[in-house]
Amino acid sequence: MRKPAPTAVPILPVIAERWSPRAFDPEAVLTAEELAPLFEAARWAPSSANNQPWRYVYGHRGTEAFDRLLSCLSEGNRDYCRRASVLVIAATRTVRDNGKPNFHGGHDLGLSIGYMLLQAVSNGLAIHPMGGFDDERARELLGIPEHFAAWTAIAIGRYGDPALLSERHRAQETAPRERLPVSAIASEGHWPGSALE
Repeated sequence: MRKPAPTAVPILPVIAERWSPRAFDPEAVLTAEELAPLFEAARWAPSSANNQPWRYVYGHRGTEAFDRLLSCLSEGNRDYCRRASVLVIAATRTVRDNGKPNFHGGHDLGLSIGYMLLQAVSNGLAIHPMGGFDDERARELLGIPEHFAAWTAIAIGRYGDPALLSERHRAQETAPRERLPVSAIASEGHWPGSALE
């Protein structure tokens, strides 16, 4: 299913095509060879001082690892993610090598995930990042060390039939895509929408 963004000006097609589907094909299997380019793309993201704080734990559907990852998700996310081919928990390092807080870890992980998303879309895969999961459960079940924090869950697979979704998720799946206008997020010389305009 395609839902290209109704952009105000032309942008890279892979960016316009990226969206967060919930309908995954429950029969689709992703091979290690199909998954490898996503982590390779994530690996080449920029990071503060080249710290590369991102770490990923994943599991293929039908494995114990997948079941552990699925159990970390919120109930609403579990409902559709159980059909994904692969689940991922993405974590970031919260402390630098010098012992100081890593204030840019979330930013860096976000860039890494962004690269992964675009690679997935470019390869024709469905991919959905989400924040609805239990980070402490993920820490316990996945062995995440003390100086890392689970930040994002990601479902990956092939596009499926929206008819398999709950009524609420089906409505979200087929709804038009919306974003704030550029004027609400970017402004030259002052905060967008401030009295200085």
